[in-house]
Amino acid sequence: MQWLTDLIDKKTEKRLRQVAHSQGRRSLLGRLGVALVGGAVLPMLPFDRSGQFAGSAQAAELPKGGKAKLAANQDPTQCEYWRYCAFDGYLCTCCGGSLTQCPPGAEASKVSWVGTCMNPADGRHYLVSYNDCCGKSACGECLCNNNEGERPGYRLGIHNDINWCMANTSPMFHCTTSIIVGVA
Repeated sequence: MQWLTDLIDKKTEKRLRQVAHSQGRRSLLGRLGVALVGGAVLPMLPFDRSGQFAGSAQAAELPKGGKAKLAANQDPTQCEYWRYCAFDGYLCTCCGGSLTQCPPGAEASKVSWVGTCMNPADGRHYLVSYNDCCGKSACGECLCNNNEGERPGYRLGIHNDINWCMANTSPMFHCTTSIIVGVA
């Protein structure tokens, strides 16, 4: 067993010496600084509750002479809709709002949680911000609880079991929107 430890030590030493010859201490310190600052800032993003992405909702094409029947992963009134992979709450699409806007009388919470969901139509992953709508009593329609990629509660920016309305004037939760903020 000692021979294995010696072999690992020699290989590690050889690799570290190679890195030391090709990289300087300043570049290492610079990379560590970028990683530390970037790691501290990343959990704070995104918190955009302005609804500026209202035009990003997908429209279904209707066949001649009738309504389109959407697959569950393409229908925003179904829990299986692709954007709802980390969703927890009542769908605003069933409560008088839309994918990206709160219903009348409710306001978007000042903070949100995020998820990364794959759109089956294009195979790409999107960063989705889930925004609670506050100020009205709970909608009670279309309750969904999807926990794909959920992390424990100490990672608040990606945890969906928190009342995100606590940062608002009225802590009452009504429903939740689903806003695409970028490609992951």
